[in-house]
Amino acid sequence: MKFLRHVGKHGDRKIAVIFREIPGEPHMCLVTYTETLNQHIHDPMMAAIESDIGQNSENLADALNRTYTKDGTVILQKLHAEGLLKKVNTETVVMTPASNATIKLSELNKILDEMKMGEEAVKKLADMDKSMGLQDPVDVARRMRGNKSQQPVQSTGDALGDQALASNLRQQAERMEREAKGLLAEAARLSKEAASLDPVKVEKTKAKKTAAKSKVNA
Repeated sequence: MKFLRHVGKHGDRKIAVIFREIPGEPHMCLVTYTETLNQHIHDPMMAAIESDIGQNSENLADALNRTYTKDGTVILQKLHAEGLLKKVNTETVVMTPASNATIKLSELNKILDEMKMGEEAVKKLADMDKSMGLQDPVDVARRMRGNKSQQPVQSTGDALGDQALASNLRQQAERMEREAKGLLAEAARLSKEAASLDPVKVEKTKAKKTAAKSKVNA
């Protein structure tokens, strides 16, 4: 049995859930009614949903921001521009990942949020156990830099959609800032611990730096 994320119903109308939670309003979501979309939008959007990128995206908006309509427009921008995004209560949305499986979006969000918190805790412990608290510099740089291959969504004049996307980006920026502060604090702690364990090496390092500086000044 094949499960398909991001699809469901609002009443008796088929929808695709673009954002399963609106930042600041977790009881609301953004959807588009798939049966009202013209073929130039509908077909590539459904292909994006069924793709690995779509199925691995936490929010469908991430995949649609990298997918184009048949006339060459970014699908997410097209949905904004034509007023095809609707804000609805998650209690009224039923997800239909398979023909014999349904679940309210409000319940699904709660489960996914709890799973995410658990997975993050497990991953953090695993990383600490693997590297004794040290972070992979490449991974740190990647997370702090972000994925630059993804083009940002431009403002379309749709206040609701733009506000949701802006809030989402702000949350990402705040999370990255917290991670950066945490990494700097961890680096300082590790340096202090290293100095207490091997003070001789620290003194040698300082001596080398002093000698090098003296040569430069000379």
